[in-house]
Amino acid sequence: MESFSNINPNRYQSEVKYRFCGKTGLLLPQLSLGLWHNFGEVDDAQEALRMISVAFDHGITHFDLANNYGTPFGSAEKNFGQILKKHFASYRDEMLISTKAGHRMWDGPYGDGGSRKNLLASIDQSLKRMQLDYVDIFYSHRYDENTPIEETMNALSDIVKQGKALYIGISKYPEEKAREAYKILKQNGTPCTIYQGRYSILSRDIETEVLPSAEENGVGFIGFSPLAQGMLSDKYLHGIPENSRAALSHGFLKKEQITQEMMIRIAQLHKLAQKRGQTLAQMALAWCFQKEQVNSVIIGTSSVKQLQDNISALKNLYFTQEELEIIHSI
Repeated sequence: MESFSNINPNRYQSEVKYRFCGKTGLLLPQLSLGLWHNFGEVDDAQEALRMISVAFDHGITHFDLANNYGTPFGSAEKNFGQILKKHFASYRDEMLISTKAGHRMWDGPYGDGGSRKNLLASIDQSLKRMQLDYVDIFYSHRYDENTPIEETMNALSDIVKQGKALYIGISKYPEEKAREAYKILKQNGTPCTIYQGRYSILSRDIETEVLPSAEENGVGFIGFSPLAQGMLSDKYLHGIPENSRAALSHGFLKKEQITQEMMIRIAQLHKLAQKRGQTLAQMALAWCFQKEQVNSVIIGTSSVKQLQDNISALKNLYFTQEELEIIHSI
């Protein structure tokens, strides 16, 4: 089988370091590559391959997916599986591959939510699309209030016991439901390994309850949207550019979020980043690691250049107390 011929032999000596995931033996790279955007059928396949290659060359071993990532749904997993098989098959054991289920994936009453029916079908579909025997982490992508939490957790435990996933994660669960999940999973003999939640300079809710609860239960934490859907970048310093996420009517970042007040805050953060010798995006990524409980953050890049810029953020993770206070005040 063809293998990628120019893998960097020094990939584990790069800026990317590793942190233990909660109280487990699993190490996560500080940056994980998310395949939510830019890896579907409608996207540039060669750039997707280059981003995965450059990420791995820099020691980014974790690739984060979900069953409904890509356009159309499932295409990110399918494309990743093809890239893995063609170029990285011999490196599978050096990679950490995660996927999720819980948001709308297929039509009808069973293509959404946290039911046993949905989760067991979803893991089988994901493994088939990625041409894998197992994933390293399988997440319940969201809390489903219409399904008993015991049903969801028991299904996750069975997926591990069936050998289809090595570890269990939950994403975006309310803190009190996360505690219930931790308790049930521990009783099942398949403890929760990781919690995935939104975290950035502009979104710090998880600091008060989610992070302490995870730490108390030995659960790791990985943040998504560390750049707040692009707001914490140079992109919105001068308004809303065409083809940006905020400009697209179907995007998750809405125009109304880019208020005049928000642009002033972004400009202030940009000014501080310049003083630090970083871009705003680099400073925003570096800031995420001020909490020891944050094991990794997921970056979603659209180009190799953007990926390399994100990796460069790790060259300067130090903040003075004054800088942290300025960021907090903003």
